[in-house]
Amino acid sequence: MPLRRAVTATGLLATLVACGSSASQGSSGEKNAAIEHLIVIVQENHTFDNQFGGYCTAAAGSNPTCTAGPACCEAMPATDPAGTKPTVLTDAAHAAFDPNHTQACELSEIDDGKMDMFATAAAMCGDARNVAIADPTIVKPYWDLAAGGAIADRYFQPIAGQSSSNDMYLARAAYVFTDNDENPKGAVGVMCDGETMLGQHTDKTIGDLLDEAHVSWSWFADGYGAMVAAQGLCPPRPDDCPIELATYPCAFDPSDIPIEYYPSTRDNPSNMKDVSALDAALQGGSGLPSVSFVKAIGYKSEHPGYGITASAGIAWVSALVGRIEASAYAANTLVLVTYDEGGGFYDHVAPPPASTVDGKPYGTRVPLFAVGPYARKNYVSHVTMEHSSIVKFIEWNWLGQTGQLGTRDAVVNNLGSLLDPAKTGVAVPAN
Repeated sequence: MPLRRAVTATGLLATLVACGSSASQGSSGEKNAAIEHLIVIVQENHTFDNQFGGYCTAAAGSNPTCTAGPACCEAMPATDPAGTKPTVLTDAAHAAFDPNHTQACELSEIDDGKMDMFATAAAMCGDARNVAIADPTIVKPYWDLAAGGAIADRYFQPIAGQSSSNDMYLARAAYVFTDNDENPKGAVGVMCDGETMLGQHTDKTIGDLLDEAHVSWSWFADGYGAMVAAQGLCPPRPDDCPIELATYPCAFDPSDIPIEYYPSTRDNPSNMKDVSALDAALQGGSGLPSVSFVKAIGYKSEHPGYGITASAGIAWVSALVGRIEASAYAANTLVLVTYDEGGGFYDHVAPPPASTVDGKPYGTRVPLFAVGPYARKNYVSHVTMEHSSIVKFIEWNWLGQTGQLGTRDAVVNNLGSLLDPAKTGVAVPAN
């Protein structure tokens, strides 16, 4: 499916790509900041209000400009604009209900930025359970990580709609398809769930740019090794999966991995690996790529419904962060934790206007927090960002110039507002 761009973006992109590098940037393949390793953990289907609406304490709508901790980000409102009180996402409530999060539903609920139809939208979209907030006893490990690092309260899913369409921005920084409308043709595990609508793409990705610059990178996916070993069949269900299925959420899903849509990187053992390879690198102190993306298996991804508990995913992420912090890489690694999309849940902050690059509408805010020695401490960034901002940072730190894909990486803000220049050695741009 070809990249769609707004006609008005052409001239803007040409200018931004030409001017995209800052004076401090090094040549391609040389690090800019002291950050030697980046690990991006991608969970699923929660808004900022879901996970941090109980952490933040500023009044909803107050738009604080301070940056020191929970008093400087907005709490979730006591009700949504329709008067709906939030459901508390206990593990039982989380496991029982998956909101409709197609693009059509998310846009109807966002209602041109009024954020007032999450409980009442028609056509099987609205539901009172869409207005929900995490049980603080379950989500507290994330609050602790945010307090020890930096959190972004204006980080939006790049396109309204389902997971796969948003994941693609972590590879392309651009629109590729809508919702979960395509599954990766020829990928390991794609037929385990009988998935159809197969597609593949050949546009250049951030992975291609890293390969050209000889910068190491990988996607690490939980359950991938078992799927490969199954040789075209579905692997045995893990004992701790909450439902009696050998398919999703108990098995690896390639549609969650954007590099699986590209023949150059699809199931390439240099880049596509089981999460056990990440653990081996952490434990052995060698072999960690410069850039890593990490994906949990479905029942540990925090995706609502399907019997999936929030606590299982939060425990999985917390344990992984703990292993990173206990490894030989702790002193030179930046960890980012984010979510692919908001899952159809309510958030009270209106998204930005549609992107000038591809014309696609933003969805709700999702959490992004930065952990490790390079992150500011107990900090709240109010800079508007999205998944393409991670791509832009990778370009800035390892490739010498931003905007090399000629997509949203040329226009979105960078991650610098989350990072401490005293630790990074050079100020990472915030734009």
